[in-house]
Amino acid sequence: AQLVESGGGLVQPGGSLRLSCAASGSISSIYTMGWYRQAPGKQRELVATMSSSGRTNYANSVNGRFTISRDNAKNTVYLQMSSLKPEDTAAYYCTGNILAAGSTGFTTYWGQGTQVTVSS
Repeated sequence: AQLVESGGGLVQPGGSLRLSCAASGSISSIYTMGWYRQAPGKQRELVATMSSSGRTNYANSVNGRFTISRDNAKNTVYLQMSSLKPEDTAAYYCTGNILAAGSTGFTTYWGQGTQVTVSS
């Protein structure tokens, strides 16, 4: 299985951006999908996650500004980001707990990352 992100870019403060992440390969099931981010010189941190049943979890710093959603039929997770701030600048990574076909347990997969830069 693999995760491929798209949708990053440069946006002005106060603007919006939508990230997408599609899981592909021989997948039997996906439990949690979500987003983390890592700014230069900082540790990777949770942004938002969503379980297969729709339960969500957000970092305090993005709560109310970012919205995570999923299309389980397409094995895709989205992150709608609004009211962006310069401190949101980071590489954003998609993650998923995936049960690959033929496997006996879930494995956490990561995407390659997509850069989001918030600057005027």
